[in-house]
Amino acid sequence: MGRRTAWWRVAVVGVLLGLVAGAPGAPGFVASASPSPSSFSATGSPSATGSSSATASSYAFTEDAPSVTGATATADAEPLEPGTVYRSSLPSEGKVYYRLALDGTSTVYVAATAVPPKDAAVSPTEGVRVSVQDADGRVCSVADTASIGAGRSPRPLTVWGVRQLPSGRSLCQGAGTYYVVVERVLRTESTPGDWDLELAPVLEPRLRKTGSTSAPEAWDSATPSPPGGEAVRLRGGGGFGSAAALEEGVWRDDVRPGQTLFYEVPVDWGQQVYATAELSAASGGGEGGGFVPGGVNLALYNPVRGLVDDTSISYNGSRKSGALAAVPPVGYDNRYAVSDRVAGMRFAGSYYLVVHLAARVGEEFGDGPFELTLRVRVKGEAKGGPGYAGQSEPSGIFQVGLLGRGSGAAGDAGSSDGGGGGGAGAGAGMKLVAVGGIGAGTVVLVVLGVWVVVGRRRAAGV
Repeated sequence: MGRRTAWWRVAVVGVLLGLVAGAPGAPGFVASASPSPSSFSATGSPSATGSSSATASSYAFTEDAPSVTGATATADAEPLEPGTVYRSSLPSEGKVYYRLALDGTSTVYVAATAVPPKDAAVSPTEGVRVSVQDADGRVCSVADTASIGAGRSPRPLTVWGVRQLPSGRSLCQGAGTYYVVVERVLRTESTPGDWDLELAPVLEPRLRKTGSTSAPEAWDSATPSPPGGEAVRLRGGGGFGSAAALEEGVWRDDVRPGQTLFYEVPVDWGQQVYATAELSAASGGGEGGGFVPGGVNLALYNPVRGLVDDTSISYNGSRKSGALAAVPPVGYDNRYAVSDRVAGMRFAGSYYLVVHLAARVGEEFGDGPFELTLRVRVKGEAKGGPGYAGQSEPSGIFQVGLLGRGSGAAGDAGSSDGGGGGGAGAGAGMKLVAVGGIGAGTVVLVVLGVWVVVGRRRAAGV
């Protein structure tokens, strides 16, 4: 008994130290990536992935991700399992294929992040395209395409394909073999060679009870004022798997030309997220007259890495800012909207803010670093989720918080009254800890109090 008690106390001390060190407002706090239900791993379970800080040289691919080779024909396509992140490569010409074995009830998303070499000469129009097709080659949804943009800077480009159920289309509804198809588009002769590729398939289970199949007709599209106050210093992640965790507030980071920084913010059912990005003036304040179209790119991606909205900010050496357009509250029925900006806000979870500073900014204004300020607001009270009938892959990706909420089955199934929202108990308590809803000092006092009570009861033989 004595050995078990000592082990338990050591474990509690470890938990406390982790909470104090990682909590916002703690001495020396620097927000960084940490394991969360939205993190993928090679085994499909939450794990620490990637570096906590970005580098100017490359995208931070998920650690220990298995490698797959894109096939030039469907007969040779290697399988992808939802919940696992894979690493591959994308040739300069031709399509590559990967295989999915799907049931007839779940929606499956596949995000593909293509990464050009940092010194590649790229044009604004070239990019990457992905689609999900059935065994007869019929496209299950409109192929998604992303391009380099006006900044003409090599940067990670992320696109997503989907087999959605239920669907108004007669195609792609049955169980069977499907294919993920990825290709480069509008490549110029000056950019030969392969691009690195990260693939992240996700399974969304069906609902317990079928609801509306129409998008909301009205929502609050007013943009609130950005939050003020003193900025908290943090380090952005180098990829989706290592995105730095943040919440509503003002955040400050350093960014260098050619660098892409990743951040994740929890957004629950019924909540709206807003964000602005500000880049500091260059040394000399732009007196040299330089100008970089699309010098800064700010993008918002949903929990399955689907693009919701983005904006480009031209830079002339003086302080510049840009804001994402207003997006609707997170709701399951948003997926039926025509607008990508509405349809992307279809589930709760970790939403990703991605900032890229064009390499040409360095040519015009020096290597920096430049000061980046993010102002993030999450508006609205969290509501209950739609009530999934099964488990997502990876587990917990459509939940907010460390362990999710609700008293029902594990994962996204949620509670019996609708799932994922408003449940009391341990899950809700862990959510507060995960997103900084209570201070680190409070957590320490509560856990130490429990420790003392348990110790006294054991000493008394209770």
